Amino acid sequence: MRISSGFRAELMPGYAETRRLDELRAAEYGHLDGHTYLDYTGSGVAAAAQIRAHAERLAGRCYGNPHSENPTSSASTALVEGARRAVLEFFNASPEEYAVVFTHNATGACRLVGEAYPFGRGRRLVLTGDNHNSVNGIREFAKARGAEVAHVPVRGPDLRVREAELAAALRGGGGLLAFPAQSNFSGVQHPLGWVDLAHAHGCDVLLDAAAFAPANRLDLSRVRADFVPVSWYKVFGYPTGVGGLVARREALARLRRPWFAGGTIQAVSALGGWHVPAPDETAFEDGTLNFLSIPDVEFGIHWIEDIGIDLVHRRVGCLTALLLRRLAELRHADGSPVIRVYGPEDGDRRGGTVSFNVLDRRGAVVDERIVARDTAAAGISVRTGCFCNPGAGEAAFGIPEPALRSAAHRRTRTLDDYLDVLGLPSGGAVRASLGLVSNAADVERLAGFLGAAYADREPDRAGLRPRERC
Repeated sequence: MRISSGFRAELMPGYAETRRLDELRAAEYGHLDGHTYLDYTGSGVAAAAQIRAHAERLAGRCYGNPHSENPTSSASTALVEGARRAVLEFFNASPEEYAVVFTHNATGACRLVGEAYPFGRGRRLVLTGDNHNSVNGIREFAKARGAEVAHVPVRGPDLRVREAELAAALRGGGGLLAFPAQSNFSGVQHPLGWVDLAHAHGCDVLLDAAAFAPANRLDLSRVRADFVPVSWYKVFGYPTGVGGLVARREALARLRRPWFAGGTIQAVSALGGWHVPAPDETAFEDGTLNFLSIPDVEFGIHWIEDIGIDLVHRRVGCLTALLLRRLAELRHADGSPVIRVYGPEDGDRRGGTVSFNVLDRRGAVVDERIVARDTAAAGISVRTGCFCNPGAGEAAFGIPEPALRSAAHRRTRTLDDYLDVLGLPSGGAVRASLGLVSNAADVERLAGFLGAAYADREPDRAGLRPRERC
Protein backbone atom coordinates (compact mmCIF):
# COMPACT_ATOMS: atom_id res chain seq x y z
CA MET A 1 0.00 0.00 0.00
CA ARG A 2 1.05 3.62 -0.43
CA ILE A 3 1.49 5.82 2.64
CA SER A 4 1.65 9.60 2.52
CA SER A 5 5.30 10.61 2.47
CA GLY A 6 5.10 13.80 4.42
CA PHE A 7 3.13 16.65 5.91
CA ARG A 8 2.63 19.99 4.24
CA ALA A 9 1.27 22.69 6.54
CA GLU A 10 -0.28 24.58 3.64
CA LEU A 11 -2.69 21.67 3.14
CA MET A 12 -4.26 22.46 6.52
CA PRO A 13 -5.72 25.98 6.60
CA GLY A 14 -5.00 27.66 9.93
CA TYR A 15 -2.34 25.21 11.07
CA ALA A 16 0.57 27.57 10.46
CA GLU A 17 -1.06 30.05 12.83
CA THR A 18 -0.64 27.54 15.68
CA ARG A 19 3.12 27.08 15.40
CA ARG A 20 3.59 28.74 18.76
CA LEU A 21 2.47 25.41 20.22
CA ASP A 22 5.39 23.67 18.51
CA GLU A 23 7.77 26.11 20.21
CA LEU A 24 6.01 25.48 23.52
CA ARG A 25 6.33 21.73 23.10
CA ALA A 26 10.05 22.00 22.44
CA ALA A 27 10.59 24.22 25.48
CA GLU A 28 8.28 22.67 28.08
CA TYR A 29 7.32 19.16 27.00
CA GLY A 30 10.65 17.50 26.33
CA HIS A 31 9.41 14.32 28.03
CA LEU A 32 7.33 13.72 24.89
CA ASP A 33 10.46 13.41 22.76
CA GLY A 34 10.67 9.97 21.20
CA HIS A 35 7.09 9.05 22.05
CA THR A 36 3.82 9.51 20.21
CA TYR A 37 1.22 10.52 22.78
CA LEU A 38 -2.37 10.33 21.52
CA ASP A 39 -4.39 9.86 24.70
CA TYR A 40 -5.35 13.42 25.63
CA THR A 41 -8.95 12.43 26.38
CA GLY A 42 -7.48 10.09 28.98
CA SER A 43 -5.15 12.73 30.40
CA GLY A 44 -3.45 15.92 29.42
CA VAL A 45 0.32 16.25 29.60
CA ALA A 46 2.03 18.39 32.23
CA ALA A 47 4.48 21.12 31.33
CA ALA A 48 7.83 21.32 33.07
CA ALA A 49 6.82 24.78 34.30
CA GLN A 50 3.89 23.31 36.22
CA ILE A 51 6.12 20.89 38.09
CA ARG A 52 8.65 23.63 38.85
CA ALA A 53 5.94 25.92 40.18
CA HIS A 54 4.65 23.20 42.51
CA ALA A 55 8.09 22.45 43.90
CA GLU A 56 9.01 26.12 44.35
CA ARG A 57 5.76 26.85 46.18
CA LEU A 58 6.21 24.01 48.64
CA ALA A 59 9.89 24.78 49.18
CA GLY A 60 9.19 28.47 49.78
CA ARG A 61 6.62 28.29 52.58
CA CYS A 62 4.87 26.01 55.03
CA TYR A 63 1.19 25.23 54.37
CA GLY A 64 -1.21 23.56 56.78
CA ASN A 65 -4.70 22.11 56.97
CA PRO A 66 -7.05 24.93 55.94
CA HIS A 67 -9.69 24.30 58.63
CA SER A 68 -8.17 26.69 61.16
CA GLU A 69 -7.06 30.28 61.68
CA ASN A 70 -3.34 29.72 62.27
CA PRO A 71 -0.80 31.21 59.80
CA THR A 72 -0.15 28.02 57.80
CA SER A 73 -3.85 27.25 57.64
CA SER A 74 -4.66 30.76 56.48
CA ALA A 75 -1.97 30.52 53.81
CA SER A 76 -3.56 27.36 52.43
CA THR A 77 -7.05 28.85 52.57
CA ALA A 78 -5.91 31.90 50.58
CA LEU A 79 -4.49 29.68 47.83
CA VAL A 80 -7.59 27.48 47.68
CA GLU A 81 -9.85 30.52 47.39
CA GLY A 82 -7.60 31.92 44.68
CA ALA A 83 -8.04 28.67 42.75
CA ARG A 84 -11.83 28.94 43.09
CA ARG A 85 -11.74 32.41 41.56
CA ALA A 86 -9.50 31.19 38.73
CA VAL A 87 -11.93 28.36 37.90
CA LEU A 88 -14.85 30.78 37.70
CA GLU A 89 -12.86 33.12 35.47
CA PHE A 90 -11.87 30.20 33.22
CA PHE A 91 -15.54 29.45 32.57
CA ASN A 92 -16.58 33.13 32.59
CA ALA A 93 -18.93 32.36 35.48
CA SER A 94 -20.11 35.06 37.83
CA PRO A 95 -19.24 34.34 41.50
CA GLU A 96 -22.69 35.62 42.40
CA GLU A 97 -24.32 32.93 40.23
CA TYR A 98 -21.82 30.06 40.38
CA ALA A 99 -19.81 28.26 43.04
CA VAL A 100 -16.84 25.88 42.78
CA VAL A 101 -16.76 22.65 44.77
CA PHE A 102 -13.41 20.86 44.68
CA THR A 103 -13.60 17.08 44.31
CA HIS A 104 -11.14 14.32 43.50
CA ASN A 105 -12.18 14.30 39.82
CA ALA A 106 -15.21 14.63 37.53
CA THR A 107 -16.45 11.27 38.79
CA GLY A 108 -16.56 12.62 42.34
CA ALA A 109 -18.51 15.63 41.11
CA CYS A 110 -21.06 13.38 39.40
CA ARG A 111 -21.48 11.27 42.52
CA LEU A 112 -21.99 14.38 44.62
CA VAL A 113 -24.87 15.45 42.39
CA GLY A 114 -26.34 11.96 42.20
CA GLU A 115 -26.39 11.30 45.92
CA ALA A 116 -27.75 14.74 46.83
CA TYR A 117 -30.18 15.54 44.01
CA PRO A 118 -33.86 15.51 45.11
CA PHE A 119 -34.93 12.52 43.03
CA GLY A 120 -38.27 10.94 43.86
CA ARG A 121 -41.60 9.94 42.42
CA GLY A 122 -42.82 12.42 39.85
CA ARG A 123 -39.25 13.45 38.94
CA ARG A 124 -37.03 11.97 36.28
CA LEU A 125 -33.46 11.53 35.21
CA VAL A 126 -32.92 11.87 31.48
CA LEU A 127 -29.67 10.35 30.19
CA THR A 128 -28.40 10.50 26.64
CA GLY A 129 -27.07 7.20 25.33
CA ASP A 130 -23.73 8.93 24.92
CA ASN A 131 -22.49 9.33 28.50
CA HIS A 132 -19.47 8.35 30.54
CA ASN A 133 -20.15 5.71 33.20
CA SER A 134 -19.54 8.32 35.88
CA VAL A 135 -22.70 9.99 34.60
CA ASN A 136 -24.55 6.75 33.86
CA GLY A 137 -24.07 5.73 37.49
CA ILE A 138 -26.34 8.56 38.66
CA ARG A 139 -29.25 6.39 37.52
CA GLU A 140 -28.73 4.12 40.54
CA PHE A 141 -29.47 7.00 42.90
CA ALA A 142 -32.50 7.98 40.85
CA LYS A 143 -33.91 4.44 40.68
CA ALA A 144 -33.37 3.87 44.40
CA ARG A 145 -35.60 6.88 45.17
CA GLY A 146 -38.37 5.97 42.76
CA ALA A 147 -37.57 8.45 40.01
CA GLU A 148 -38.15 7.58 36.38
CA VAL A 149 -35.02 7.03 34.29
CA ALA A 150 -35.31 7.84 30.58
CA HIS A 151 -32.64 7.02 28.01
CA VAL A 152 -32.34 8.90 24.73
CA PRO A 153 -30.53 6.65 22.24
CA VAL A 154 -27.50 7.41 20.11
CA ARG A 155 -28.19 7.01 16.40
CA GLY A 156 -25.71 5.91 13.77
CA PRO A 157 -23.74 6.31 11.72
CA ASP A 158 -22.67 9.67 13.15
CA LEU A 159 -23.48 8.63 16.75
CA ARG A 160 -25.56 11.69 17.51
CA VAL A 161 -28.66 12.11 19.64
CA ARG A 162 -31.75 13.38 17.84
CA GLU A 163 -33.07 16.56 19.42
CA ALA A 164 -36.69 15.60 18.81
CA GLU A 165 -36.20 12.42 20.84
CA LEU A 166 -34.48 14.38 23.59
CA ALA A 167 -37.31 16.92 23.72
CA ALA A 168 -39.86 14.11 23.98
CA ALA A 169 -37.98 12.59 26.92
CA LEU A 170 -37.91 15.96 28.72
CA ARG A 171 -41.67 16.40 28.60
CA GLY A 172 -43.83 15.47 31.55
CA GLY A 173 -42.15 16.81 34.63
CA GLY A 174 -39.04 18.25 36.22
CA GLY A 175 -35.83 16.47 37.02
CA LEU A 176 -32.29 16.29 35.73
CA LEU A 177 -30.86 16.01 32.22
CA ALA A 178 -27.28 14.73 31.99
CA PHE A 179 -25.24 14.80 28.79
CA PRO A 180 -21.65 15.44 27.69
CA ALA A 181 -20.61 18.58 25.89
CA GLN A 182 -18.26 16.27 23.97
CA SER A 183 -18.36 12.50 23.72
CA ASN A 184 -15.33 10.75 25.16
CA PHE A 185 -16.01 7.90 22.70
CA SER A 186 -16.69 9.52 19.34
CA GLY A 187 -15.71 13.16 19.76
CA VAL A 188 -19.27 14.24 18.91
CA GLN A 189 -20.04 17.68 20.33
CA HIS A 190 -23.66 17.81 21.41
CA PRO A 191 -25.59 21.10 21.14
CA LEU A 192 -25.07 23.31 24.17
CA GLY A 193 -28.50 24.78 23.38
CA TRP A 194 -29.93 21.67 25.04
CA VAL A 195 -29.32 23.43 28.36
CA ASP A 196 -31.97 26.03 27.53
CA LEU A 197 -34.22 23.32 26.09
CA ALA A 198 -34.11 21.39 29.36
CA HIS A 199 -34.70 24.53 31.43
CA ALA A 200 -37.78 25.28 29.33
CA HIS A 201 -39.13 21.85 30.38
CA GLY A 202 -38.40 22.49 34.07
CA CYS A 203 -35.27 20.32 34.24
CA ASP A 204 -31.87 21.01 35.74
CA VAL A 205 -28.83 20.14 33.62
CA LEU A 206 -25.62 18.31 34.40
CA LEU A 207 -23.24 19.15 31.55
CA ASP A 208 -20.22 16.84 31.57
CA ALA A 209 -17.30 19.02 30.44
CA ALA A 210 -14.47 16.55 31.11
CA ALA A 211 -13.73 15.84 27.41
CA PHE A 212 -14.79 19.29 26.16
CA ALA A 213 -12.93 21.74 28.39
CA PRO A 214 -9.34 20.81 27.35
CA ALA A 215 -9.70 22.26 23.83
CA ASN A 216 -12.92 24.27 23.77
CA ARG A 217 -14.19 27.45 25.36
CA LEU A 218 -17.15 26.95 27.72
CA ASP A 219 -18.79 30.24 28.63
CA LEU A 220 -21.18 29.76 31.55
CA SER A 221 -22.49 33.29 31.23
CA ARG A 222 -24.17 32.03 28.04
CA VAL A 223 -24.50 28.28 28.59
CA ARG A 224 -26.05 28.37 32.06
CA ALA A 225 -25.74 24.70 32.98
CA ASP A 226 -26.63 23.89 36.60
CA PHE A 227 -23.87 21.36 37.30
CA VAL A 228 -20.58 21.11 35.38
CA PRO A 229 -18.14 18.33 36.37
CA VAL A 230 -14.52 18.67 35.26
CA SER A 231 -11.20 16.88 35.83
CA TRP A 232 -8.31 19.30 35.74
CA TYR A 233 -5.63 16.78 34.77
CA LYS A 234 -7.52 16.32 31.50
CA VAL A 235 -7.19 20.05 30.80
CA PHE A 236 -3.50 20.56 31.59
CA GLY A 237 -2.04 17.29 32.85
CA TYR A 238 -1.23 18.22 36.45
CA PRO A 239 -2.29 17.81 39.19
CA THR A 240 -4.12 14.50 39.23
CA GLY A 241 -6.58 13.87 42.05
CA VAL A 242 -8.21 17.29 41.77
CA GLY A 243 -11.46 17.89 39.93
CA GLY A 244 -14.43 20.07 40.51
CA LEU A 245 -18.11 20.73 40.28
CA VAL A 246 -18.97 24.18 38.97
CA ALA A 247 -22.57 24.67 40.04
CA ARG A 248 -25.20 27.38 39.94
CA ARG A 249 -25.75 28.45 43.53
CA GLU A 250 -29.51 28.19 43.08
CA ALA A 251 -29.20 24.56 41.98
CA LEU A 252 -26.60 23.74 44.62
CA ALA A 253 -29.03 24.93 47.30
CA ARG A 254 -31.51 22.25 46.19
CA LEU A 255 -29.11 19.41 46.91
CA ARG A 256 -29.53 17.48 50.16
CA ARG A 257 -26.54 15.40 51.12
CA PRO A 258 -27.30 12.05 52.79
CA TRP A 259 -24.44 12.47 55.24
CA PHE A 260 -21.95 14.98 56.62
CA ALA A 261 -18.23 14.90 57.28
CA GLY A 262 -15.40 16.93 58.67
CA GLY A 263 -15.23 20.35 57.08
CA THR A 264 -18.83 20.30 55.81
CA ILE A 265 -20.73 21.59 58.85
CA GLN A 266 -21.15 24.77 60.87
CA ALA A 267 -22.15 22.98 64.04
CA VAL A 268 -22.94 19.41 65.09
CA SER A 269 -23.97 17.51 68.20
CA ALA A 270 -23.01 13.88 68.80
CA LEU A 271 -25.48 13.32 71.65
CA GLY A 272 -28.16 15.65 70.32
CA GLY A 273 -28.15 13.98 66.89
CA TRP A 274 -28.30 17.20 64.86
CA HIS A 275 -26.00 19.08 62.53
CA VAL A 276 -26.02 22.38 60.63
CA PRO A 277 -24.35 22.32 57.19
CA ALA A 278 -21.87 24.99 56.20
CA PRO A 279 -23.66 27.89 54.49
CA ASP A 280 -21.60 27.80 51.28
CA GLU A 281 -19.96 25.41 48.83
CA THR A 282 -17.70 23.97 51.53
CA ALA A 283 -20.72 21.97 52.72
CA PHE A 284 -20.03 19.72 49.71
CA GLU A 285 -16.28 19.27 50.21
CA ASP A 286 -15.53 16.24 52.37
CA GLY A 287 -12.78 16.34 54.92
CA THR A 288 -9.47 18.03 54.24
CA LEU A 289 -9.06 19.30 50.70
CA ASN A 290 -5.95 18.49 48.71
CA PHE A 291 -4.59 21.88 49.73
CA LEU A 292 -1.07 21.22 48.43
CA SER A 293 -2.32 20.50 44.89
CA ILE A 294 -5.38 22.70 44.45
CA PRO A 295 -3.16 25.80 43.96
CA ASP A 296 -1.65 23.98 40.95
CA VAL A 297 -5.08 24.28 39.33
CA GLU A 298 -4.78 28.06 39.37
CA PHE A 299 -1.30 27.85 37.83
CA GLY A 300 -2.58 25.43 35.17
CA ILE A 301 -5.51 27.68 34.31
CA HIS A 302 -3.23 30.68 33.91
CA TRP A 303 -0.90 28.51 31.80
CA ILE A 304 -3.76 27.69 29.42
CA GLU A 305 -5.02 31.27 29.41
CA ASP A 306 -1.56 32.57 28.47
CA ILE A 307 -1.44 30.09 25.59
CA GLY A 308 -5.05 30.78 24.58
CA ILE A 309 -7.79 28.18 24.57
CA ASP A 310 -8.85 29.36 21.10
CA LEU A 311 -5.34 28.63 19.80
CA VAL A 312 -5.53 25.12 21.27
CA HIS A 313 -8.98 24.67 19.72
CA ARG A 314 -7.68 25.68 16.29
CA ARG A 315 -4.69 23.31 16.50
CA VAL A 316 -6.83 20.36 17.62
CA GLY A 317 -9.35 21.05 14.86
CA CYS A 318 -6.63 21.07 12.20
CA LEU A 319 -5.06 17.86 13.46
CA THR A 320 -8.41 16.10 13.81
CA ALA A 321 -9.15 16.79 10.15
CA LEU A 322 -5.70 15.50 9.22
CA LEU A 323 -6.12 12.34 11.30
CA LEU A 324 -9.51 11.55 9.81
CA ARG A 325 -8.13 12.07 6.31
CA ARG A 326 -5.08 9.89 6.92
CA LEU A 327 -7.13 7.07 8.42
CA ALA A 328 -9.53 7.15 5.45
CA GLU A 329 -6.58 6.89 3.06
CA LEU A 330 -5.32 3.62 4.53
CA ARG A 331 -6.27 0.81 2.15
CA HIS A 332 -5.50 -2.84 1.59
CA ALA A 333 -4.12 -3.88 -1.81
CA ASP A 334 -7.64 -4.62 -3.06
CA GLY A 335 -8.78 -1.10 -2.14
CA SER A 336 -10.78 -2.08 0.94
CA PRO A 337 -10.37 0.12 4.04
CA VAL A 338 -7.92 -0.65 6.82
CA ILE A 339 -9.81 1.55 9.29
CA ARG A 340 -13.45 1.84 10.34
CA VAL A 341 -14.07 5.17 12.10
CA TYR A 342 -16.99 5.49 14.52
CA GLY A 343 -18.92 8.73 14.56
CA PRO A 344 -18.45 11.80 12.33
CA GLU A 345 -16.03 11.31 9.46
CA ASP A 346 -15.26 15.02 9.20
CA GLY A 347 -14.67 17.92 11.55
CA ASP A 348 -18.26 19.14 11.69
CA ARG A 349 -19.42 19.49 15.31
CA ARG A 350 -16.78 17.16 16.67
CA GLY A 351 -13.70 17.35 18.86
CA GLY A 352 -10.29 15.73 18.74
CA THR A 353 -11.37 12.28 19.97
CA VAL A 354 -11.39 9.66 17.20
CA SER A 355 -12.42 6.05 17.82
CA PHE A 356 -11.93 3.32 15.24
CA ASN A 357 -11.23 -0.33 14.63
CA VAL A 358 -8.59 -1.86 12.39
CA LEU A 359 -9.93 -4.23 9.70
CA ASP A 360 -7.99 -7.15 8.23
CA ARG A 361 -7.95 -7.82 4.49
CA ARG A 362 -11.15 -9.86 4.81
CA GLY A 363 -12.95 -6.91 6.41
CA ALA A 364 -13.01 -8.51 9.88
CA VAL A 365 -12.23 -6.46 12.98
CA VAL A 366 -8.73 -6.95 14.36
CA ASP A 367 -8.96 -7.58 18.11
CA GLU A 368 -8.20 -4.24 19.76
CA ARG A 369 -5.83 -6.02 22.18
CA ILE A 370 -3.56 -6.77 19.24
CA VAL A 371 -3.54 -3.10 18.33
CA ALA A 372 -2.85 -2.17 21.97
CA ARG A 373 0.07 -4.60 22.08
CA ASP A 374 1.56 -3.46 18.80
CA THR A 375 1.19 0.29 19.29
CA ALA A 376 2.69 0.03 22.77
CA ALA A 377 5.70 -1.81 21.37
CA ALA A 378 6.10 0.98 18.80
CA GLY A 379 6.04 3.73 21.44
CA ILE A 380 2.58 5.00 20.57
CA SER A 381 0.07 5.77 23.33
CA VAL A 382 -3.51 5.23 22.23
CA ARG A 383 -6.36 3.84 24.33
CA THR A 384 -8.38 0.71 23.65
CA GLY A 385 -11.65 -0.64 25.03
CA CYS A 386 -15.10 0.92 25.37
CA PHE A 387 -13.77 4.02 27.21
CA CYS A 388 -16.38 3.77 29.99
CA ASN A 389 -19.06 4.81 27.49
CA PRO A 390 -21.23 1.73 26.85
CA GLY A 391 -24.08 3.59 25.17
CA ALA A 392 -21.93 5.05 22.40
CA GLY A 393 -20.16 1.71 22.02
CA GLU A 394 -23.41 -0.23 21.74
CA ALA A 395 -24.57 2.14 19.01
CA ALA A 396 -21.21 2.09 17.21
CA PHE A 397 -21.08 -1.70 17.16
CA GLY A 398 -24.76 -2.05 16.27
CA ILE A 399 -25.71 -4.27 19.20
CA PRO A 400 -29.50 -4.75 19.29
CA GLU A 401 -31.31 -3.93 22.53
CA PRO A 402 -32.83 -7.43 22.97
CA ALA A 403 -29.35 -8.95 22.90
CA LEU A 404 -28.14 -6.47 25.52
CA ARG A 405 -31.07 -7.26 27.80
CA SER A 406 -30.66 -11.02 27.44
CA ALA A 407 -26.93 -10.80 28.19
CA ALA A 408 -27.74 -9.55 31.69
CA HIS A 409 -29.34 -12.91 32.51
CA ARG A 410 -26.60 -15.16 31.12
CA ARG A 411 -23.96 -16.76 33.32
CA THR A 412 -20.72 -15.03 32.35
CA ARG A 413 -17.40 -14.58 34.11
CA THR A 414 -15.28 -12.48 31.79
CA LEU A 415 -15.78 -9.88 29.09
CA ASP A 416 -14.93 -12.53 26.51
CA ASP A 417 -17.96 -14.49 27.74
CA TYR A 418 -20.14 -11.43 27.12
CA LEU A 419 -18.68 -11.01 23.66
CA ASP A 420 -19.60 -14.60 22.83
CA VAL A 421 -23.17 -14.00 24.04
CA LEU A 422 -23.46 -10.83 21.95
CA GLY A 423 -21.72 -12.33 18.93
CA LEU A 424 -19.03 -9.65 18.82
CA PRO A 425 -15.51 -10.26 17.49
CA SER A 426 -13.95 -7.56 19.65
CA GLY A 427 -14.59 -5.93 22.99
CA GLY A 428 -13.98 -2.37 22.01
CA ALA A 429 -12.30 0.12 19.75
CA VAL A 430 -9.05 2.05 19.46
CA ARG A 431 -9.12 5.71 20.47
CA ALA A 432 -6.65 8.36 19.38
CA SER A 433 -7.19 11.76 20.95
CA LEU A 434 -5.44 15.06 20.32
CA GLY A 435 -4.67 17.88 22.68
CA LEU A 436 -2.63 20.88 23.75
CA VAL A 437 0.76 20.01 22.23
CA SER A 438 -0.17 17.40 19.65
CA ASN A 439 1.48 17.96 16.29
CA ALA A 440 1.25 16.72 12.72
CA ALA A 441 4.15 14.32 13.26
CA ASP A 442 2.09 12.49 15.89
CA VAL A 443 -0.74 12.00 13.41
CA GLU A 444 1.57 10.91 10.60
CA ARG A 445 3.37 8.47 12.89
CA LEU A 446 0.13 6.76 13.92
CA ALA A 447 -1.25 6.58 10.39
CA GLY A 448 2.04 5.33 9.01
CA PHE A 449 2.30 2.65 11.68
CA LEU A 450 -1.27 1.41 11.15
CA GLY A 451 -0.75 1.17 7.41
CA ALA A 452 2.57 -0.65 7.68
CA ALA A 453 1.44 -2.98 10.46
CA TYR A 454 -2.00 -4.08 9.29
CA ALA A 455 -2.48 -3.56 5.56
CA ASP A 456 -2.74 -7.00 3.93
CA ARG A 457 -1.72 -8.83 7.10
CA GLU A 458 -3.62 -11.55 8.90
CA PRO A 459 -4.04 -10.92 12.66
CA ASP A 460 -2.72 -13.29 15.31
CA ARG A 461 -4.52 -13.69 18.66
CA ALA A 462 -1.74 -15.77 20.22
CA GLY A 463 -0.60 -14.70 23.65
CA LEU A 464 -3.58 -12.46 24.43
CA ARG A 465 -5.01 -12.75 27.91
CA PRO A 466 -8.78 -12.89 28.47
CA ARG A 467 -10.48 -9.58 29.17
CA GLU A 468 -11.63 -9.04 32.70
CA ARG A 469 -13.76 -5.93 32.30
CA CYS A 470 -14.63 -3.09 29.98
